[in-house]
Amino acid sequence: MNAQDRKRVSEIVSALEGLKAEIVTQGEALRELADAEQEKFDNMTEGLQQGEKGQAIEAAADALGEAADAAEQGNADEALETLGSIE
Repeated sequence: MNAQDRKRVSEIVSALEGLKAEIVTQGEALRELADAEQEKFDNMTEGLQQGEKGQAIEAAADALGEAADAAEQGNADEALETLGSIE
């Protein structure tokens, strides 16, 4: 590989590292949303938690947490798939 090609590979590596860092940052934002949804659920009465809305909030909190885990590990595909399951 010549110097020009090595330089291009280095540029691509830097760009990919930047993208991965952004995915991790977005995972942290997802974690904040998951925590907020979980707090909403926790602050509901037990009766409301068992209702349709409570169950939806809990499911959203769980999905956001799973998506955050995936994003924080740099797995954008898994994060996007999990986010797609949120109603």
